[in-house]
Amino acid sequence: MNRIKKKLVILTGAGISAESGLKTFRDSDGLWEGYDVRQVATPGAWENDPELVLDFYNMRRRNVSAASPNAAHTGLARLETQFDVQIITQNIDDLHERAGSTKVLHLHGEIFKMRSEMNEHLIYDIRDDIKLGHKAEDGAQLRPHIVWFEEAVPMIEPAALLVKSADIFVVIGTSLAVYPAAGLVHYAGAHIPKFIVDKRIPYTSQLNNLSKIEKPATEGVLDLVEILKGQV
Repeated sequence: MNRIKKKLVILTGAGISAESGLKTFRDSDGLWEGYDVRQVATPGAWENDPELVLDFYNMRRRNVSAASPNAAHTGLARLETQFDVQIITQNIDDLHERAGSTKVLHLHGEIFKMRSEMNEHLIYDIRDDIKLGHKAEDGAQLRPHIVWFEEAVPMIEPAALLVKSADIFVVIGTSLAVYPAAGLVHYAGAHIPKFIVDKRIPYTSQLNNLSKIEKPATEGVLDLVEILKGQV
């Protein structure tokens, strides 16, 4: 008889991709590689200067294309041999998928997708640049399939249900400062094992059964994999 695998739910943030060379605006006082996020990552930015927004995300797409999964990504993918692993990521890159993870929920959208600015359900794959004048089938301008600041997060409810269902819950490389994503930790069962991996452990005093691994993601995931051998 096949053993039923425990459900391991993992919330990842920018810290796991930083070691692949992908930076976030938190690295430099609200600037994202020289850009003020209010000028490139809000609905108002899109209304005021859509060409600048497209240029910014075209650059992000090229950066992600050039990056490779690191040991943290591949370590999590290998856990699928022992656990039913569900990754919830705040990241817009595809490094989890390229590392081999098969179940990845993107909270904040995906850099390799675009959508109609009028219909959020008209979504297309994109590997190159999006330009002004590129239209969806409804005739509307195409925009990055990214959840900007001040926009709703459509995937937050499915993510909360996944966390509720976890037998083990892990947080890796996130400051737990951006809501609603940060609130997901409170959906984890009070008595299940919980782990946080980060080079600077965020404030988490309200969580029970919590183990902290204060290391960068690539090192911390190695420790996590060893610890989880006792949880199979």
